[in-house]
Amino acid sequence: MTKSELIARLAQHYPQLVAKDAEYAERIILDAITKRLVDGNRTEIRAFGSFARNDWPPRVGRNPMSGETVPVPEKYVPHFKTGTEMRTRVDKAKGAAGKKRLS
Repeated sequence: MTKSELIARLAQHYPQLVAKDAEYAERIILDAITKRLVDGNRTEIRAFGSFARNDWPPRVGRNPMSGETVPVPEKYVPHFKTGTEMRTRVDKAKGAAGKKRLS
């Protein structure tokens, strides 16, 4: 699902919201999650999942073309872990879809 599809779905599901309001709501949510990750904090959305930041320390890497060693600076990478309820729902839906194909 793309960002524009998400906004269209929000606007469709909540008729009192125009597309511009749905886009604003989506932007506020993503900005809040991003700000917490930048600050080094974790964000959990119950039944959906959690967003955390993995910190990669600086290290010495190797240039694959020349074999020369190069310093690699520290890096911060966002990480998403699905919640138990979401995992269960996806697994059940996958199982039901698989059973339909066999019929």
